[in-house]
Amino acid sequence: MDFDPVILARLQFAFTVSFHIIFPSFTIGLAAWIATLEGVWLWTGNARYHHLAHFWTKIFAVSFGMGVVSGIVLSYQFGTNWSHYAHVVGNVVAPLIGYEVLTAFFLEATVLGIMLFGWNRVPPWLHFLACLFVAIGTSLSAFWILSANSWMQFPTGHEVRNGIAVPVDWLKVIFNPTFPLRLAHMLCAAYITTALVVLAVGARYWVAGRFVSQAETMIRMALGLLLILVPLQAFIGDSHGRKTLEYQPVKLAAIEGHWDEANGPADLVLFAWPDADKEKSLWQIGIPHLGSLIVTHKWDGTYPGLKQFPKDDWPPLWGPFFGFRIMVGMLCIMLLAVVIGGAKWVSGRLFTNDLYLQGLRYVWPLGFIAVLAGWYTTEIGRQPWIATGLLRTDDAASPVTADVVLTSLVLFVLVYGVVFSFGVRYIVRLIGRGPDLPARGAEAQEAVPSRPLSAAFPADRP
Repeated sequence: MDFDPVILARLQFAFTVSFHIIFPSFTIGLAAWIATLEGVWLWTGNARYHHLAHFWTKIFAVSFGMGVVSGIVLSYQFGTNWSHYAHVVGNVVAPLIGYEVLTAFFLEATVLGIMLFGWNRVPPWLHFLACLFVAIGTSLSAFWILSANSWMQFPTGHEVRNGIAVPVDWLKVIFNPTFPLRLAHMLCAAYITTALVVLAVGARYWVAGRFVSQAETMIRMALGLLLILVPLQAFIGDSHGRKTLEYQPVKLAAIEGHWDEANGPADLVLFAWPDADKEKSLWQIGIPHLGSLIVTHKWDGTYPGLKQFPKDDWPPLWGPFFGFRIMVGMLCIMLLAVVIGGAKWVSGRLFTNDLYLQGLRYVWPLGFIAVLAGWYTTEIGRQPWIATGLLRTDDAASPVTADVVLTSLVLFVLVYGVVFSFGVRYIVRLIGRGPDLPARGAEAQEAVPSRPLSAAFPADRP
């Protein structure tokens, strides 16, 4: 078969980044959750919070390890599969990734050992600070990665000299116009993802009648956070959409399935099959004017459609169109769940009927699905540019043959399938065991693990 090496290289990066982003989207929020539990424990003296912090730190250890391992692979692909990309934009992107190492990774590496192994060995205030610094480090990592990615969405602060992008204003590079809202959107998504996992685990324990007091604490804290963040995420998403209209209008047109500004106010397309060849949407179900109202905040507002741009600049339509609707669908389910939960909480019926809590056991994947769908929307929507207006994806690839890329892609699928299935199974076992009371005194000294990932289980357990 005749394979396209560029398509295979894109599939390889998409596969590896899809695996990777699952873990940061969880550990960013999880680190903040653990630091919050530690802080509340120090403030109130209630051992329940200390108990929960110890339990979730085990899960963090496994998730963080898998996130680091899967992230390292991504940077190597810049040299193996995307060497011309590294040549053209490396002067801008490489320092941003380097800043992530110098700030986030160095900070995390300095205090991560205290967080994982410092239980009962360092003063509680020092352990809390370690947890806090790890939480800050994970957010700093998101800061630099989102800055680099946002620059690729809309490059600023650079000059092109002999075909090479050279930074001339680092503040404009780092704080490019699409960056602030994209960072807020991602951080909020990470906290929501973690809160949904905590909520589902708490509901699972409560329904099973296990660790009931800890379960109620998890449910209340997670639901309280979600009542704030889910509506906030809807607001951030709306603002981000308006920025996309301003700086990446062709991406927004693909997201909305909007073809021609001359047709007047746009429908809110609930479902359709966008057909680039026929330049129309098949089987469309939409609500008149509502698309324009959401995008422009005007009932009769108009905005450019796909036909207002050269067809060579159109992204693949299925990715941003369906990815966006999956993401919004997950948000709607979250909103429904937290509104019902908030109403039951206010009326004092949150823990009086387990039907709602039985349903909450299954909300844990919503955040992960939304994050993946959102990333597919924004990354596929940037095509055919790898750096908008600066370098096309087809021109960014390395001069390698399709069989080489295909071989490495198959190996990635096999290795990731084995390694990460064991990692996920490990996390499932941890959750199945539930919270354990931390060891004390001499027992704590004996239980200190000798390997990083062994922090996930006490020394006396298999």
